[in-house]
Amino acid sequence: MFSSNTLKDSAERAVAAVCQTFLALVGTDGAGVVSIDLLDAVQASLVAGLLSVVKSYAAVKGPIGGANPSMVTLDDDE
Repeated sequence: MFSSNTLKDSAERAVAAVCQTFLALVGTDGAGVVSIDLLDAVQASLVAGLLSVVKSYAAVKGPIGGANPSMVTLDDDE
């Protein structure tokens, strides 16, 4: 179902989603845009990572994607 490269790509995307969400929440809290405590920021970030994994699975198994966890099919000649 998932090759080694697909699992690595999915993990990279999930880690990036977690980090980006955490930094966005902590950054906007520091700027006074939102008020969120650290535990809530961690929980929201982990949910973003989980959604990234679900999206990767849907891309591989769904009708749109292909062998990689992207929703876009890329041509190799470009």
